[in-house]
Amino acid sequence: MSKKNFSNQPPEKTLGSWWGKRVLITAGPTREYLDPVRYLSNASSGMMGFALAKAARDLGARVTLVSGPARISAPWGVTIVPVISAEHMSRTVRRYFSKTDVVIGAAAVSDWKFAKPSQKKLKKTGHPIQITLIPNPDILMELGKKRSHQVLVGFALETHRWLTHAKRKLRQKNLDLIVANSPDSVGMNKTRIAILDRKGGKKIYPPLVKLKAAEIILKSTEPFLATNAK
Repeated sequence: MSKKNFSNQPPEKTLGSWWGKRVLITAGPTREYLDPVRYLSNASSGMMGFALAKAARDLGARVTLVSGPARISAPWGVTIVPVISAEHMSRTVRRYFSKTDVVIGAAAVSDWKFAKPSQKKLKKTGHPIQITLIPNPDILMELGKKRSHQVLVGFALETHRWLTHAKRKLRQKNLDLIVANSPDSVGMNKTRIAILDRKGGKKIYPPLVKLKAAEIILKSTEPFLATNAK
């Protein structure tokens, strides 16, 4: 995959709802290693999370981007924290959470990890092997239980009944906003999204380039900035 570049020059100062807000965004895939050379992952490029980081920075936010392995340059003025596994991402997000105003969970975090990863490369034997997967922590679910003033935005990538599943996740994870999308957007420059919020709002958008989608997501989040402010 070619290396995307969001590292353009800093924007002019504009005072608005996002100015000075501390925004934490997760991006990219995670990797769950079976042995030192093999891992479970997904095709996420991280483009959506990086686009959100750029859009939030352009609005004057102080942005920290916690990213799994992604071949994208961080936008100018954004603090990037690289991570590998879901556990690593979870620990990192918790470390920043208390001093954060907005969390946007755009990462494609692996739902499972290997119960017993091998410290050595597994050799072929010609026989089947049995592997046990166990659940990874649900990062946004954990934050939803601990939140105080923070605004929480999640993503729901679904293959079917996307609005139904997204609405359930919005409620279960105690989020302010959730963005539903489909696997068609993974690794692509365009995405089709629907945005649902805890006040009952719902809007479905046509295919958009991800930077435009990021701007719409942030605009949809603005009403909650004042509501949840300290």
